[in-house]
Amino acid sequence: MSASETKAWLSSYSEWTPPELEYGSTTLLDVYDDNLAANPEKTATWFFGKSMTYREIDEQVRGVAAGLRAFGVQRGERVALALPNCPQHVIAFWAILKLGATVVEHNPLYTAHELEGPFNNHGARIAIVWDKSAPVVEKLRGRSQLETIVSVNMINAMPKIKQLALRIPLPAVRESRSQLHAAAPNTVAWESLAGTALGGDGRDVKSDPTVTKESSAVIMYTSGTTGEPKGAMLTHGSLFANIYQGKHWVSGLGDQEERFLAALPFFHAYGLTMALTLSFYVGGEMVIVPTPKTELILDALKQRQPTWFTGVPQLFENTLKAVDGDPKASLKSVRYAFCGAATLKKSLVDKWESQSSGMFVEGYGLTETSPIVIGTPMNEHRKIGYIGLPFPDTEVRVVDPENLDEIQPDGKEGELLVRGPQVFAGYLDNPEATEKAFHNGWFRTGDVGVMDPDGFVKLVSRIKEMIITGGFNVYPPEVEATMREHPDVEDVAVVGMNRPDGSEDVVACVVLKNGAVLDPEGLKEFARNNLTRYKVPRRFYHFDELPTNMMGKVVRRDVQAKLLEMIEAAGHS
Repeated sequence: MSASETKAWLSSYSEWTPPELEYGSTTLLDVYDDNLAANPEKTATWFFGKSMTYREIDEQVRGVAAGLRAFGVQRGERVALALPNCPQHVIAFWAILKLGATVVEHNPLYTAHELEGPFNNHGARIAIVWDKSAPVVEKLRGRSQLETIVSVNMINAMPKIKQLALRIPLPAVRESRSQLHAAAPNTVAWESLAGTALGGDGRDVKSDPTVTKESSAVIMYTSGTTGEPKGAMLTHGSLFANIYQGKHWVSGLGDQEERFLAALPFFHAYGLTMALTLSFYVGGEMVIVPTPKTELILDALKQRQPTWFTGVPQLFENTLKAVDGDPKASLKSVRYAFCGAATLKKSLVDKWESQSSGMFVEGYGLTETSPIVIGTPMNEHRKIGYIGLPFPDTEVRVVDPENLDEIQPDGKEGELLVRGPQVFAGYLDNPEATEKAFHNGWFRTGDVGVMDPDGFVKLVSRIKEMIITGGFNVYPPEVEATMREHPDVEDVAVVGMNRPDGSEDVVACVVLKNGAVLDPEGLKEFARNNLTRYKVPRRFYHFDELPTNMMGKVVRRDVQAKLLEMIEAAGHS
């Protein structure tokens, strides 16, 4: 029998992690109410120097909920958010849930074209948006069911002295202010929504008692590697299950004062679960950073000394460089560090752990799984280069993509199928996509992986990013990991380029280290010495930087599109 059939991974679990948990009927509203009762005067958020307690957050949550109620928001309705990380985002999130409504998260930097399809899908009448995004969202009036736009000025959540400093009429200050705030005509100001004039002070607002673990809590849009965005419905139960699993995965989490660095965007499932909902579950402090810029993270490290740090490889690399260059900065407060989106290099793990106070581990998941499915055990069994072991109550299979009922032998690659309490309820109003996403109750991740006999899983590639060249399958992450070992290579993305015969060439888009010169033959020779011939990139292209998403993860389809533009502009076929 295979490791997936015997659940071989259980033998490598930490002693504090049970294989099965009791989730009961707990909802996110239970998490909120229980934490408020236990920790009203504990610090809940820190933002550019201003702190708020859980009691102060709750006062605003009730005020905003009352304002939304005055606008007619009812149980089961959807309210859209398009906000960076800021205290108003946290407050709006919980206010919407309080009413039994559903939060719909959007990237505040998206264009009207990118937002129009999702808005027509979820049908939100009200959107709470960053004031700089308001003109874009305004274009959706008349093209969707959107009626009311509430605009948020992040500066108003900062300390008074910071607000005053941003009013100084100097060019550099004006530039800083313009990055944070813009006029938003034809909108309702956040302060009006939260104030008493519209809906009262919210003292009568209570958590909707009809909400159950099956109720929809959050909708996030995902398109995988291709296709139209689909609204993944995350329930109260699936989101609670993931933070409950996480609590039992990490020894001692919440036993001491915890400060969660909230640099990853809340509009991604990773940032939402690993900071916003988890911090409320353990009564921790969120050290909120509006965007994962290195200088903002460095400032947060120096001022609040976070104990919990989540990110993607590039974010960790950038942070280490910044800390090395600043004698006042330190990682010693960080007891827990978690990486997602790409496999960790041993050199990065070693350097981080030498400067922090705990283990640096990675995990794997998707929007549809709330998001974590697999994590590195925080014990002596961990294997660097592997994404880890299935979470409690989570099953993972590696199957033949052409025959999903056939489980692959241990060590052979195949598509990862998963099932567990954190898996989503389906795509909003899209039964066809939902049906395709599941096979006999197992969610199809679309990712290629292998499982060792001990149950550890290694991620190979996205199925749709796999390159077929000369009849052989090439998985970009494997080639990229090899090329990053070259002394001249800072970063690399490997993509496929179509050939007239219908197959593809493997090509590499390379960011070089300072002072290095692109040497295609030298890079090719290095690849030949470390890879099977068919995996060696046929061509190498120089990029100043690789396109990334808001998480800092390189997006290969965007790299490929940019490469095609470069080739076309140069007049090559």
